[in-house]
Amino acid sequence: MPLKLIVYSGPGDWPALNKRLEGRRNPESKVRDVVRGILAEVRKRGDAALADYTRRFDCPTFTAARQRVSKTAIAKALKAVPSEDAAILAEAIANVRAFHERQRENSWLTTSPDGAILGQLVLPVDRVGLYVPGGQGGETPLVSSLIMNAVPAQVAGVREIAVVSPPRADGTLNPYILATAALLGIDEVHLSGSAWAVAALAYGTRTIRPCDVIAGPGNIYVATAKSLLVGEVGIDMVAGPSEIAVLADASADPAWLAADLLSQAEHDPLAACVLATPDRKLAKAVTSELAAQLKSLPRAEIAAKSLADWGALVLTPDLSTAVDMVNRLAPEHLELAVAEPWALLPSIRHAGAIFMGHHCPEPVGDYFAGPNHVLPTLGTARFSSALSVQTFCKKSSIVAASPAFVGAHGAKIARLARLEGLEAHARSVECRIPKKKKR
Repeated sequence: MPLKLIVYSGPGDWPALNKRLEGRRNPESKVRDVVRGILAEVRKRGDAALADYTRRFDCPTFTAARQRVSKTAIAKALKAVPSEDAAILAEAIANVRAFHERQRENSWLTTSPDGAILGQLVLPVDRVGLYVPGGQGGETPLVSSLIMNAVPAQVAGVREIAVVSPPRADGTLNPYILATAALLGIDEVHLSGSAWAVAALAYGTRTIRPCDVIAGPGNIYVATAKSLLVGEVGIDMVAGPSEIAVLADASADPAWLAADLLSQAEHDPLAACVLATPDRKLAKAVTSELAAQLKSLPRAEIAAKSLADWGALVLTPDLSTAVDMVNRLAPEHLELAVAEPWALLPSIRHAGAIFMGHHCPEPVGDYFAGPNHVLPTLGTARFSSALSVQTFCKKSSIVAASPAFVGAHGAKIARLARLEGLEAHARSVECRIPKKKKR
């Protein structure tokens, strides 16, 4: 299995690595036209369009009457899954909730001596739609996606959460998705997938009421639908293929590093896996481990293609040069598999999530630790952050000006308005400036 070897000695070598990964940024242009048609069809025909698309792509016998999962079915699903699994899900939810509780922002007010009151009102949006992929025909339910999207919305105080997920061929939803919804206290679940489900969340149908924010991962059709709806609804982010960068030194275990790279590679043929190290011996050992471990991996074909097409083994002269490369890459996931990860942390500028030390592989954060696993990809960690409570909030400024404030500053405000050629603006302030009393 080939793994591209790249020598990175400094910023001058960045173009070679960047070119290696550049192709992941260019999805099929035809997809946008297809998705535009789907959005228009759902906007026009509502539930009937959803049923048609679902029959065509998911469940041949589907009808609009089966669109919403009953509350009874959701409650039964929780009893149907093994109690041990339900307990693990509940613990993961509690961990994620505890982390996101610390992200709450409070509204605030401040007063000034001239009587003005200024502030910020932080409020949740009214209604959120969450997309949950079915996963391999519904047999690998992405329960972690539901947890990571629902919990911050709940912590934000969102009153209504609607979940959409594509049905299996028999018209049912995997019980683990429904059980997770039950544990989260969510009772609105709809059987719908792909771009048409996103359209329904945005525009609304007879069965699904429109939402203010849409969040959740999906294939290129889901991502494209969300990107086309920006400005009509809020979205979490337009995420590209997943990626990991591992920065390692001689203290790292090559078997562990190979396992970590494969944990990302098995996601998607477009997933990118980059190992950066100054240790040539370690790099060689990891290459051998990748080949050995790949043989027993259920998703070996997917992982092998990911590594062959988008994997890179980056040799650097030292750790500081490796850090420079990582900051330019701005990876979604960054593992610091080094002897002193905390000493290296202050030098890291750009990464969606940072996993510290030899005992903290990425799946710890993906499923259980608490931080959100919905992260910026394709270098957008330079300016973007993980999905959070703030994704589901909006902020309103509060301005209360007193007569004293207008008297002291009204002429200045009018002057600024006239500089911009806005006479009416100036007059609306000037008419409120208290008149000086004649003696």
